[in-house]
Amino acid sequence: MYAIIETGGKQIRVEVGAKIFVEKLDVKVGDSITLDKVLLVCDKKAKVVTPYVEGATVVAKVEKQGKSKKIRVFTYKNKANERRTLGHRQPYTCLLIESINA
Repeated sequence: MYAIIETGGKQIRVEVGAKIFVEKLDVKVGDSITLDKVLLVCDKKAKVVTPYVEGATVVAKVEKQGKSKKIRVFTYKNKANERRTLGHRQPYTCLLIESINA
């Protein structure tokens, strides 16, 4: 059984026992979170409803809060002696999927 959920503006396929990395959520490590924006639930037959499957939820446990690897952004303007390096680390939340309720 799997489901497709929407979180952080992205759609993610999840299964029970899977670890997923999503945009940072405001929850503490060890807490459970219920995700109710379920786009599709597939067991033997797929349930697809516009926009979300009614009554379907995904329960996940927060494993970790962290930041991804740093990316470097280098801007340069030709013939102007203008150079600048920026860095960015995107925060994320690691979730462990515990159950899919359809």
